[in-house]
Amino acid sequence: MTYRNPAPTVDIIIELIDRPHRPLVLIERRHEPLGWAIPGGFIDYGESVEAAARREALEETSLVVELLEQFQVYSAPERDPRQHTISVVFLATAVGEPQAADDAKSLAVFEPWQLPSKLCFDHSQILRDYLRYRYYRVRPRLDQQGQA
Repeated sequence: MTYRNPAPTVDIIIELIDRPHRPLVLIERRHEPLGWAIPGGFIDYGESVEAAARREALEETSLVVELLEQFQVYSAPERDPRQHTISVVFLATAVGEPQAADDAKSLAVFEPWQLPSKLCFDHSQILRDYLRYRYYRVRPRLDQQGQA
């Protein structure tokens, strides 16, 4: 019997705490699907989710991040058009000047009220959930399928 399991991933919402309004770092993806996204990627075998989050943040943004907390898990089967993934989303802070690297074609820093309207994957929903949490301390509710 062959088993097919979702691939585990991490996404890291990075606030630059050395700037006014704590802007967010987003990357423009180098590979399909193209577009703006929260930094993140696949967890390597033998790697913890926390180590993967720090590694992916450094690889894509050149920033050393401080992980503050696990925010939410997103697992809708259609969230990634390439395959079924489960993402553990972290909230993190960093200081300094981010630089695009690795899978990031480019990078931009966005004020929370100026985020791109269309992002890859389910990242628009993740950022809406995050901003509601950031400003109102309301966590996303789980729907009947156990997804945020």
